[in-house]
Amino acid sequence: MLPNTGKLAGCTVFVTGASRGIGKAIALKAAKDGANIVIAAKTAQAHPKLPGTIYTAAEEIEAVGGKALPCIVDVRDEQQITDAVEKAVEKFGAYTIAKYGMSMCVLGMAEEFKGEIAVNALWPKTAIHTAAMDMLGGSGVESQCRKVDIIADAAYSIFKKPKSFTGNFIIDENILKEEGIKNFDIYAVKPGHPLIPDFFLDEQPDIITKKVEALGATLQLKEERPKPQTKPCSGAVEETFRIVKDSLSDDVVKATQAIYLFELSGEDGGTWFLDLKSKGGNVGYGEPSDQADVVMSMSTDDFVKMFSGKLKPTMAFMSGKLKIKGNMALAIKLEKLMNQMNARL
Repeated sequence: MLPNTGKLAGCTVFVTGASRGIGKAIALKAAKDGANIVIAAKTAQAHPKLPGTIYTAAEEIEAVGGKALPCIVDVRDEQQITDAVEKAVEKFGAYTIAKYGMSMCVLGMAEEFKGEIAVNALWPKTAIHTAAMDMLGGSGVESQCRKVDIIADAAYSIFKKPKSFTGNFIIDENILKEEGIKNFDIYAVKPGHPLIPDFFLDEQPDIITKKVEALGATLQLKEERPKPQTKPCSGAVEETFRIVKDSLSDDVVKATQAIYLFELSGEDGGTWFLDLKSKGGNVGYGEPSDQADVVMSMSTDDFVKMFSGKLKPTMAFMSGKLKIKGNMALAIKLEKLMNQMNARL
């Protein structure tokens, strides 16, 4: 596992969900360096089925050398977040590192705070064994999971990097390989046993299933839509834009206020635009009448998949299938429109 270096000594780390599971593992990893930990979680009283509270987590953190500030925080409550930040500043002076839930907001925040605050997203390559996984996966699921330690080590690796390391979507195993970790069996609950791929990463279920069956085990994967054997038929991009155009309204334009340019490669490709600034909105082939705020480059196949909900924009960006230039915050706004399109495409 990744050794502690003491680099986080004196740093203040604001960790949501730190009463148990992945959040607590990250907090403990930082605490071993002597960091100050703000434990921001909902559980103040013991849960009948789930172990740990913000107070028991505080005891564990202080036992390994850190300083703890337990705060009752529901991340859906803005006032509770504000109160916790104010308490952190009052007790520790400020906080320098934060762990929150992740989303496409990473891209916008990384651009907005560039040079001041680094914003990165971290995701597991495989299922991680937590109390939640036990509830969802049932008895025996732990043998197909990795321990929370791998996320803690990956987060620690990110914490050590400079502020210039920002706007990245990171897979735990990948960043640890860069740190020189070669034996990942140390993170497995049951070393040598096939692992469940994380449900939100693009994997190949047939390959995973064969590996599991070879050891006499069974694995239930989420149902996958049949993948087409050929590219979308000619005119798929044009049809997608037609559906998008039919869905436009003054409200959508008012809420978005952006012009998007799509540089599509492959059959039915070329340059297309989506104008969500002009009254009523507009789409078309070629260049828009005004300068684009966001330029997205990808293949026609992936474009159709993305607008129809078969390819997540986050995964498209992470895997290099989607390249974005321009205003990242406006790029994020487009994802909401895509979600509205999914049911119709």
